[in-house]
Amino acid sequence: MSAHPGTAPTRELRSQQRADSETSSGPELAKVRELLEKAKFDAAETEVRQYIARHPQSPDGHFLLGLICFRQVQSQARSSRTYLAPGELPSAAIDVGARDAKVRASLGAFTEGGKFGRPSAFDLKIVSLDYILLADYSSADKWLTLALQWDPSDAEAWYYLGRTKYNENRFEEAIQAFQKCLNLRPLFVLAADGIGLSQAGLGHSVDAITSLQKAISMQQNAVQKTPEPYIDLGDLFNQQARFEEAMSLLQQAVTIAPRNIRAHEVLGKAYLNLNRLTEAQYELETAVSIDPDLSALHYLLGQIYRKEGHLDKAKAELERFQALKAKEVPPKSGMPLQ
Repeated sequence: MSAHPGTAPTRELRSQQRADSETSSGPELAKVRELLEKAKFDAAETEVRQYIARHPQSPDGHFLLGLICFRQVQSQARSSRTYLAPGELPSAAIDVGARDAKVRASLGAFTEGGKFGRPSAFDLKIVSLDYILLADYSSADKWLTLALQWDPSDAEAWYYLGRTKYNENRFEEAIQAFQKCLNLRPLFVLAADGIGLSQAGLGHSVDAITSLQKAISMQQNAVQKTPEPYIDLGDLFNQQARFEEAMSLLQQAVTIAPRNIRAHEVLGKAYLNLNRLTEAQYELETAVSIDPDLSALHYLLGQIYRKEGHLDKAKAELERFQALKAKEVPPKSGMPLQ
């Protein structure tokens, strides 16, 4: 699963912003926070930089600039195309260099603010998300741990700590963090999904299947479902050569999220293993139409064309795979940011 900073602030983040707004230093920062709440990020950045120029030792000003830079990264991801959920962000939709520069600007602002005042647990959580986007999981772990010492009731921070531990291959600690998240928010589907993935990382396949099935059942009556547990369980079944079971789950994932690249890719693998080549071709061609710059998709599509006897098409896909692979940026994370 790829990292994506694109979704809107969650309920907990918005409530924290409102709480901070009530204690901000003066009407000038209140105006900045209002622009931030309205997602007018460029205007908010202009205002807060002007404020900092007048009040260079204001920790609130610097911390707010750090948050605005992070929100700009989220906004860029959301506006890059028409994606709506994790797994729907094409690989070339974001200028990675510009994204990372903005993330580092966010970190720089928090560092500067720290010279003049103590950040909040919420500030440290944003710092941690910056580090997750840079794939610096050791630093993310450090600051999330401190944030949770200050505010152990933050379910989202426990989730982010779990996913950070997962990316560090510290699967047992990841399970503990995800479970603490679920203790606070029992229907947090991605946390339950994270437990299943971590158990799979430990090689505990039976437990992983149970946890992923639980994540699916948690949203049985939800109006809007997340496809992640369907995809992850389908992927696990593919690895176990349980292709029929995988296919059923992955078809549901595609129905839930028709533009989810990974759902089409993993379903295409299931069809390929069942030798249902026409359906495999359709799924991989759909995935390529959403993200033509993801090398793995072209490799799989080439394998399908070769099995179908379309050797010229297979050769073209292999060449495309090799060209993209040579310049492809490795994925930043194995689990989605909300």
